[in-house]
Amino acid sequence: MKKRYIMAPGPTEIPAEVLAEGGKPILHHRTPQFRKILTQVEEDLKYLMQTKETVQVLTSSGTGAMETAVANTVNPKDKVIVASIGHFGNRWASIAKIYGAEVIKIEAEWGNAMDPAEVKKALEENKDAVAVFTTHNETSTGVYNDIEAIGKIVKEYDAILVVDGISGIGALPFYTDKWNVDMAVAGSQKGMMIPPGIATITVSPKAWKVVENNKQPKFYFDLKKYEKSMTEEKLGNTPYTPAASLVMQLGAALNIIKEETIEKVWERHEKLAEATRAGVKALGLTLFAKENASNVLTSVYVPEGVDGGALMKKIRDDYGISMAGGQGPVTGKIFRIGHLGYTDRFDPVIGIAAS
Repeated sequence: MKKRYIMAPGPTEIPAEVLAEGGKPILHHRTPQFRKILTQVEEDLKYLMQTKETVQVLTSSGTGAMETAVANTVNPKDKVIVASIGHFGNRWASIAKIYGAEVIKIEAEWGNAMDPAEVKKALEENKDAVAVFTTHNETSTGVYNDIEAIGKIVKEYDAILVVDGISGIGALPFYTDKWNVDMAVAGSQKGMMIPPGIATITVSPKAWKVVENNKQPKFYFDLKKYEKSMTEEKLGNTPYTPAASLVMQLGAALNIIKEETIEKVWERHEKLAEATRAGVKALGLTLFAKENASNVLTSVYVPEGVDGGALMKKIRDDYGISMAGGQGPVTGKIFRIGHLGYTDRFDPVIGIAAS
């Protein structure tokens, strides 16, 4: 027998209480029993995402929530700014282009964070931009952006700030309202500690004005339908069939987070990251992130002469540990150790030992 571990930056390991919830009989999504659960989940998501605004629950991957954000805010030929520091920042640009936007892309070298001054410069040069899209935690590099600083800049312009918080929310400090984030998206298989299949999105009053004026054709990802279901119909209602079992599991996971408190969750991730990076350095390996190293994952250079893909396969096959390789221009050059979600202080030891 070989025990298997997930030490990738998502999907993550799942607590026993959450697994047990997924094994319960499914509830019909139009019953008072289920609506009560979903209503509580939506309230608890406000705590997780640190917002007073409604949090919409989507049955999709995190990328579905990213597309929702674009589809509800960007009209064809609208100008948008994408501040990218890696693979998932580039995804914002790809989605926006599909919806007909004129994309002004500013980039930081992979392994670096975005300089907020570059965002301000782009806004000054493009004052007609309707939105700034960026990433909280760039999963492809293990670097996080200073969203607080970027938020202070964007709020002075007409543009809204839209943030991919998929891998960071629930692991890194994130204050949707205090940091002036107009739309934040998150995914269930990261810091939320449940299987993939649910995404969440917040919408500020400033962003709702943009949504109300949006003319982009859409059906499933129409935020106005989700808002109508929750306000004009019944609390805990959705316009389409939700992933009912995942919603129940999310409720259990959010209870765990509330019991630990979000501040303690953030502190735990910080300690896990420090321990992992100390172990990596002790092995004589080199860290990839040059600045703003993330508490979600640790990115490490593959030693010279070693095949990165073969290394990941060997760790998985010999030790039962799933880590992640590099993406895009760093494919085969780095590997990534996840330490987010349901991870305790002994887990990094296992990952380092396998490395």
